[in-house]
Amino acid sequence: MSRIGKLPIVIPAGVDVAIDGSTVTVKGPKGELTRTVHSNITVEKDGNTITVTRPNDEKLNRSLHGLTRTLVANMVAGVNEGFKKELEINGIGYRAAKEGKNLVLTVGYSHQVIMPEPDGVTVEVPAPNKIIVLGADKQKVGQFAAEVREKRPPEPYKGKGIKYVDERIRMKEGKAGKGGK
Repeated sequence: MSRIGKLPIVIPAGVDVAIDGSTVTVKGPKGELTRTVHSNITVEKDGNTITVTRPNDEKLNRSLHGLTRTLVANMVAGVNEGFKKELEINGIGYRAAKEGKNLVLTVGYSHQVIMPEPDGVTVEVPAPNKIIVLGADKQKVGQFAAEVREKRPPEPYKGKGIKYVDERIRMKEGKAGKGGK
């Protein structure tokens, strides 16, 4: 039995879960999320808990069991507390700014990089070198944060670029001095 899949999901106060066949809808203070689960997996709500079960131990069903449980648990956590990714910009002249619903990055190109906020994601810029991506959908938050980081990934010699706050950059040593014969 899946160790993750068999764990019940506790529904916190203020969160409403509706299950219609294979469609799970979760509403909470941070928004509403809907996901269609695989037809082999059964999602049931009883009281203030959600349980995810599989019909048998076939390889496909075993792999979907824990995945589905985690996806539904992330939906419940997202509409209740939300998800957050923090990015940090390192480099002389590198900075971020918020203009309306756009994130404007100045990261060493001849032009500014303008990124519009996707639906369901909010971007905050508390300082010119800090970006915070917030939202209820964990996948959208992580995807947008990865797209922002991709505009100027950190380089290994000076550490310049956009990185996650908790990310460690493995620094390389520069060129060696004159040597040889």
